[in-house]
Amino acid sequence: MVPPMGNRSVNPASASAPDRPADAVPAGAAPAGGPLPALPWRVPLDPAPWWAWALFVLPFAAVPLLNSWLWMGARDLLAVGLFTLIGASVVRVAGGIVLYRVEITATTLKARTSLLVRSLAWQDVDRVETGDDSVVLGSGQDENEINGIRRDRTAEVAAVIEAARQAAAGRPVRRSRPRPGLGVLLVLIYLVLSVGAFLVRWHIV
Repeated sequence: MVPPMGNRSVNPASASAPDRPADAVPAGAAPAGGPLPALPWRVPLDPAPWWAWALFVLPFAAVPLLNSWLWMGARDLLAVGLFTLIGASVVRVAGGIVLYRVEITATTLKARTSLLVRSLAWQDVDRVETGDDSVVLGSGQDENEINGIRRDRTAEVAAVIEAARQAAAGRPVRRSRPRPGLGVLLVLIYLVLSVGAFLVRWHIV
């Protein structure tokens, strides 16, 4: 599963009408999913697989135990740093699957990835296209993809997005920069546990 809302530049020629998917929802089209549900509305996503949860949780236990076992020395300090960085990378990557959430609000589409919460204003969306388990929001030459959607509800998600986009027409635009999410706090906790285990074990603090 790939983190959502990754901007992809598109060649204007390749984005011409004949090459677009047949189930694309053009700008201004009536939503096919009925009335807009109560907002905010969470996009139904496939649950994170067990191996993603295992990779996400394992560094929190394994790396502190390993760091507390290492003897204090120049090579061991290097190993502590290396193990800690590897574990942080695993937490970040696995967190991109475990912590992945997408929410539709009255003004924006919000996506939580491993470290950040990103928003896309509805006024910046000019087309909506669907795939087997994804919805792509076009914004000029850029595309923002929401993937991992339950296959039987992809059309519903596209319809809700289109309805929310139409309902936001005429409202003030609310744009915001990416902000730190839950993943940042979890990575900091992991770093404190990993480094702290080594420092406490050898009475450095």
